[in-house]
Amino acid sequence: MVGVERVRDAALANKLRMAVVAPDASSNSLDKIVPMLNARRVFYVEGPGAVALGNAVGKASTAVVGVVDAKLARGIREIVAAGSVGARDSGPAGTQ
Repeated sequence: MVGVERVRDAALANKLRMAVVAPDASSNSLDKIVPMLNARRVFYVEGPGAVALGNAVGKASTAVVGVVDAKLARGIREIVAAGSVGARDSGPAGTQ
């Protein structure tokens, strides 16, 4: 799913498994999608900017991409978790 309306519709239908949100999306878009994701308890990550996120899915730009496939969502969550742990372990300037 690509775009605020399609991702919101999937969340309302309980089909959305996770989402990737562009941090530089308009405040209007973020105000529409982030509270909905939180209310529906949908896991989401802050991804690349709207242009890079859009380009990854064949669009000029997008505020959000939703994932409805449970296995794909699980795989993405595992990658995100592994990256987060690695970032925490390395610490700033390799101090940890």
